Amino acid sequence: MATKEYAAIAAYYGTRTAQRSGVPLIQHIDEGLFVLDRIGASDAAKRAYCLHPLLQADAELAVNHQRLAEFTDDTYVVMLAIEYRNIANATLSTREIKAAADIALSPIPEVNAMLVADKIQNYKDFILHHRATHPRSDALDRYFRRWLERLGVSKETREELFAVLATRR
Repeated sequence: MATKEYAAIAAYYGTRTAQRSGVPLIQHIDEGLFVLDRIGASDAAKRAYCLHPLLQADAELAVNHQRLAEFTDDTYVVMLAIEYRNIANATLSTREIKAAADIALSPIPEVNAMLVADKIQNYKDFILHHRATHPRSDALDRYFRRWLERLGVSKETREELFAVLATRR
């Protein structure tokens, strides 16, 4: 995706990799964009998805909030990234989720599409790299399954997307 949002996250990530798996951080964006394409998400959702790592965690928001001025030509994209932060951070994996219905979704469909891409991509990486070894493996597996249930992603769709992502390497 040749947008300034993609260029911004690619520059921010550089050659960094995930600490536990060694996977390049940009793979999260590339695979998420692929999922967004597959589910027919808008270009605005894809551009906002590129920005979400710059804003999601408090530490990143503190460092990067002034960079949002770079993207003011499309305030809708910035708003989608901020709303993504709001919804995603309201139900992190450290919070016990008793049922999928306990997860609040956004009133904006594009944000929920971004969440589908994020949860599919993160769950796939969890299964490939962490399920057997992570100390919170059972809780994380439940977390991802509940999110995907709340987002209306069937087991069949999830498995299809996992299989396609696995062949893209």
